Amino acid sequence: MSTKIPVGILGATGVVGQRFIQMLERHPWFEVAWLAASDRSEGKSYAEAARWRLKTPIPAAVAAMRVSPAIPDGAPRVIFAALDAGIAAELEPRFADAGCAVVSNSSALRMQQDVPLVIPEVNADHIKLIDGQSWRKKSGGYVVTNPNCSAIGLVLALAPLQQRFGLETVMAVTMQAVSGAGYPGVASLDILGNVIPYIAKEEEKMEEETRKLLGQMNGTKVVSATFAMSAQCNRVAVEDGHTESVSTRLKRKAKPEEMIAAWNSFRAEPQELQLPSAPKNPVVYFGAPDRPQPRFDIDLGAGMTTAVGRLRPCGVLDWKFTVLSHNTIRGAAGAAVLNAELLKAKGYLG
Repeated sequence: MSTKIPVGILGATGVVGQRFIQMLERHPWFEVAWLAASDRSEGKSYAEAARWRLKTPIPAAVAAMRVSPAIPDGAPRVIFAALDAGIAAELEPRFADAGCAVVSNSSALRMQQDVPLVIPEVNADHIKLIDGQSWRKKSGGYVVTNPNCSAIGLVLALAPLQQRFGLETVMAVTMQAVSGAGYPGVASLDILGNVIPYIAKEEEKMEEETRKLLGQMNGTKVVSATFAMSAQCNRVAVEDGHTESVSTRLKRKAKPEEMIAAWNSFRAEPQELQLPSAPKNPVVYFGAPDRPQPRFDIDLGAGMTTAVGRLRPCGVLDWKFTVLSHNTIRGAAGAAVLNAELLKAKGYLG
């Protein structure tokens, strides 16, 4: 008999749901025991319901699994949620109210004051917000979220700089992969040979979430960081991997070699605890002038490492550099799996 923790996936047929299945196939702590999706998938085998879009095959056990209705009855206690924000706002509280630990990739509840928005290497202490949630007090259930796919790579690159030098101003321009729009994503005639300089609500998410992630716990709430932040978000014809051009002004003077050392030496609780999905190096600096690139660098650390490169002086602020992260692994499913591992390590999965 397996000693692994059974988990469920809400929104199992979508691209992020598929990433959850892929990442959990051989996970040492968790095993997929329950799948749910929209009404049109209910009752079908997963292989029938899902249009599989990943390069690895559907795990045989999951392929034969029946898709359940998206209700808490019969669901395992641990739920990974990969839902559109509108649906998540309704379903995630329902599952938490029923006693489930909801580890969400959705934006619906990220900015709610009592909901932790967590990158384990950056703000693991924010997990404590769980204890004040009404669901937790009523049924033992709760919701934990991971950030927007463009915010997470940026914050992993900023956190070592904030720790050592402090941040005063951050400006980021993103070039975001089409997989970030889900399947079928952006129509080919819209994106091929084109750049779309607008992604709905993306810039607001990046600015708000970055400050919350780099904020500090003050009693039972998070006080967001106060540095100035500006984001401009673009969709480009890249399959996977969000690239960001970043400029920063630091509170304390820094030499380039000090900044590179801050990135390359950055380690935190997930590495100390040796969580299964934690990369050995959360951030890696590339010295080559033309790196990082999505084609070559998104799978670094099994897709969980953020790549940084092209550090150079900025004529307006202090420094500018390039950031790359895998948007459906570190920016979505992998982020949630790592959050669940942190919850287990902290005793929240009981």
